[in-house]
Order: sequence, then C-alpha cells, then structure tokens
Amino acid sequence: MGVNTLSQHTTYSRHPSWLKVRLPGGKGYGETLQIARKQKLHTVCEDARCPNVAECWGRKTATFMILGDICTRACAFCNVKSGRPTGLDTDEPRRTAEAISQLGIKHAVITSVDRDDLPDGGAEAFAETVREVRRLSPTTTVEVLVPDFKGSLNALSKVWKAHPDVFGHNLETVPRLYSKVRCGHKYERSLKILADTKSLYPSIKTKTNIMLGHGETLEEVYEVMDDLVKIKLDGLTITQYLQPSRDNLPVMKYYHPDEFVELRKVAIEKGIPFVQSGPLVRSSYRAEEVFKKNN
Repeated sequence: MGVNTLSQHTTYSRHPSWLKVRLPGGKGYGETLQIARKQKLHTVCEDARCPNVAECWGRKTATFMILGDICTRACAFCNVKSGRPTGLDTDEPRRTAEAISQLGIKHAVITSVDRDDLPDGGAEAFAETVREVRRLSPTTTVEVLVPDFKGSLNALSKVWKAHPDVFGHNLETVPRLYSKVRCGHKYERSLKILADTKSLYPSIKTKTNIMLGHGETLEEVYEVMDDLVKIKLDGLTITQYLQPSRDNLPVMKYYHPDEFVELRKVAIEKGIPFVQSGPLVRSSYRAEEVFKKNN
C-alpha cells in the first residue's frame, strides 16, 4: 500500500510554507460573525483558532459550539478555556437553530465543550439543538461532534434518538499518547462510542479525526485505521496539529502534504469509505462532503 514512502523524521523550526492561510475577511465572514454575535453564540472556528475560518465563514458555514465556552477538561492540544462553567443556557438550542436558518446553512455542525459538571454531560442540549434545527431548517443535514459523556449510554442515547445525520466523536491521537494529549479521555471508550453508534443506529453516519504531530509513529496511525475499519466507520479526517499557544503542547513533527495524500490512500485501501487528509483539514472542514464518494 506504499506505506514505506512516508518519513517519520521530517521536522521544521518554523511553520512550513504550506501552512499559511489567508486572514479572515469578506462579506460572508462578516455576515457569519454578525449573526453569531447577535445570537450570543460561540463557534469553535474562533475559540479553537481554526485555520480555515476565513474559507468557511466566507462560504457562510460555521461549526457552532454549544454549552458555553468553558471546558471542564484541559486537553493539552486545545486552546478552549478550561475551568468551572456557570449554569446552563436552555435557550441556546433555539438561538443556534435560528442562526443556522438565517445563514441558510445546508449542513450544520454542532459541537461543544466537555461539561462533566452536568448529569448528562450536556447530551440533552445536543438533542434539543438537533430538533430545533430540524424544525426551522427541515432540509438542513445535521452533524454532531460530541464529547465522550464519560461513556454513559443514557447520555449517548439522548443524542442518538434525535437522529443526527452524522455522529462525530474524535479519537484525536493514538492510544499511547492519550495520557499526554487527551485529559480525562480513554481511547477504548471513545472507540466504543463510535462502534455502538454504528451498531445501534446504522443509518447514522459515523466520523472521527486523527491529529498528527504529537510524536505518533506511522505504525500506530495504521493500527488506529485498522480499529476504525473493524467498527465500520464512515468518515475519517487526518489533520496536522498546530500549537495554538505557548501553553499547549509543542509540535513534534510537521507532515508534508504528500504524506497526507499517502495517508488518505492507505486509509481508503484499508476500507474507510470517506477520508479527508491534509495539513489544514479539520474535523468539521467541508463536513458535508462525508455524503459524497471519494474521488
């Protein structure tokens, strides 16, 4: 499968040229920002400093982050604030759906911070947001990108029963690096969440993300791919980790775009139907394309 063509030792002292992105701006960007502010909503595009914010907002698409902007966990790669959240905004699902309707979004992505302070981890808020989007924008497809809810089947069932079109939950890294990269998460638990989704609700497409640059080996990445094939995952994104601040983990390696092309080829050959792979790809980037076949 050509797996030996990839280098595990390419390093750069500065961001390589292929990681340059244009600054946010333009009519679509301004309209998206205005509506998000008016509805008092958070977007992961801003809070996680996504490099694709200019392109996505320019196309009037956005990934909305519900349940506030303070996370109860502190993953070492993430720039979202961590701490103790205050309260629960029960009107947020309606306002999120209104923003999606006003922007005319055809494929909506809903994600959140971790809310371990809530009995269901915020699962009901996800379900209610999906229902509100269905009510106001019946033709819009809905993708959720959920936390692990500590593996609670009761919480997960609330989301599943709302019948999102795509259920996303990110593995992010290889099992060996979980204690370093993912605070409070377990690889086996996250993999089981994806497996149970496909097993119990086969009509819902499943999706996850692998983030490279934390010191993983290619063999470990291939093993994760094999795990995903076993659970019949529908969609995979393979992305480059970029250090959002000096307080986050440093980048151990910048992968060349050609390496991402090869990784996509390997994943498809292994049996994953939909794969997006690239230095600036993110789990929600052009998310609607999970419904399309690979070229």
